[in-house]
Amino acid sequence: MVRAAMVAFGVGLIAAGGAVAQRPAGPPAGPAAVPEGDWPLPGRDYGLTRFSPLGQITPTNVASLKPVWTFSTGQVRAHEGSPLVVGTTMYVHSPFPNTVFALDLAKPGSPIVWTYAIPPATARRTPPTGCCDVGSRGLGYHPSGKVYVPLLHGELAALDAATGREIWRVRNADGAAGATMAGAPLVVKDLVIVGTGGAEFRIRGSMTAYDAATGRLVWRGFHTGPDAEVLLDSEANFNYPSHRGRDLGVSSWPLDEWKRGGGTASGWMSYDPELDLVFYGTDHPGTYNASLRPGDNKWSNAIFARSATTGKVRWIYQLTPHDEWGYDGSNENILVDLTVAGRPVKALVHFDRNGFAYTLDRTTGKLLLAERFGPANWATRIDLTTGQPQPDPRFAQRAGKTTGICPAAVGSKGLEPAAYSPISGLFYLPTSNLCMELTPLPVGPVARPNNGAAIKMTPGPGPTLGRFTAWDAAAGTMAWQVQEAYPVTGGALVTAGGLVFYGTMDGWLKAVDHRTGLELWRFKTPSGIVGAPIAFSGPDRRQYIAVLSGLGGWIGTGASGAFPNVNAISPTGGVLLVFGL
Repeated sequence: MVRAAMVAFGVGLIAAGGAVAQRPAGPPAGPAAVPEGDWPLPGRDYGLTRFSPLGQITPTNVASLKPVWTFSTGQVRAHEGSPLVVGTTMYVHSPFPNTVFALDLAKPGSPIVWTYAIPPATARRTPPTGCCDVGSRGLGYHPSGKVYVPLLHGELAALDAATGREIWRVRNADGAAGATMAGAPLVVKDLVIVGTGGAEFRIRGSMTAYDAATGRLVWRGFHTGPDAEVLLDSEANFNYPSHRGRDLGVSSWPLDEWKRGGGTASGWMSYDPELDLVFYGTDHPGTYNASLRPGDNKWSNAIFARSATTGKVRWIYQLTPHDEWGYDGSNENILVDLTVAGRPVKALVHFDRNGFAYTLDRTTGKLLLAERFGPANWATRIDLTTGQPQPDPRFAQRAGKTTGICPAAVGSKGLEPAAYSPISGLFYLPTSNLCMELTPLPVGPVARPNNGAAIKMTPGPGPTLGRFTAWDAAAGTMAWQVQEAYPVTGGALVTAGGLVFYGTMDGWLKAVDHRTGLELWRFKTPSGIVGAPIAFSGPDRRQYIAVLSGLGGWIGTGASGAFPNVNAISPTGGVLLVFGL
């Protein structure tokens, strides 16, 4: 059952056995560190580092790692995200209809304690309309004993963590209009914060905070439109002229296109307790056909820094103004403390779908570094003075087909999360090596995905379609790279034992050395991996690794066109696998 002790979600840096020296990094820990064996947040800590302080599994014994139990969710399609572990209970989620299972880790085989599912009639009445499969990126947990589940069709439910009883359920998004809720919630103090997806249906994006106990709406900030609705009471970012001025969320769009502007928030959220700021990215504009929306289209493709308490915007940084390529900006923002050019910085590190790795000062929103981490020819560089990309005119959208654009719309890196080790000082990120041909199309009725473009994805330069990369964000350079046959669709985990785990499109869970990338272990799971592994301690105080196996998503369903015969690469599935020594 759920441990009664309060759990605060800071960064724990306690390595088992004392074998590995540590140095402080990451965001402030808050009132107390996460118990080292727990995994209570999607990224384990507020900074989304996906670093586990457990160190029993090491390069010298990882070869003995083997599956110790498995659990079927009863669903196929995209099994994204990660389980949560609090005390002796693991919480597992499935794709739509977003069933939640509580498993008792203290008993043999980890049997089910309770199961939550929305009534079948509700599922039939409100089927989700998502463009890119029906996956969910995870759950939220509050130390008062509540679990929060985003329901893809647009509702947020709060459950009793001990019994699975539904405490409250609120409508957050209009599923009938195409809005979805696939992103994992962020629980901060007594708030649960959630975004919406559905830019493909020209949904106007927003971020909303609810009272964690009652479900009462506390604040909602939109991503397009007047400053008053964005919750912006000053200029968005004093560092850059392109971000100065009032109501840019209206004036940077033609006519009323901001009302259908996309800019949803379907990805991950991080939080700095000292600054009381929530950080997240927004999706692409509401149509890929850029000729229909001249202007910068603010604030799509942007990183937001909002007060968790009030929702007010501290700063915004737009990554890809007037996005012509469908790149989004919704990938995770990892919060760590770095030394950049000899100066200590409270940093935010963002690996964007557009192929550039950004290091920003998270206090001010000022860009410090922006370097390519994969093939990216759509821009020649990111100007650090203006903060603006310099697009290459050869790859701008034309009335006809534009070929050879790199990366493809799925990005050099998608929503599969990266990890950061305070021991090595490196970030570990799954990447794709795909380019594309893009042909703008008229935008049709909003009852179906409205991308406004035909996209054909093609292999990028080099011998493989995927790479797993170690990155130094303080220098903007690559440390090492592993070639993978297919795009790396699973997220990363790094541990104090000196190991990095990640999953592949063809179903391999792998462990590599955190300093060299040398592969030390692999296991073939039943399906492709689009979830992210976690590390936790069982009641026996032994370290375990868990991952969801179940291929899906834009690439995994074949919808990207890059892999029309996906089943030849990996079958569908829906299984949780747990490994131990």
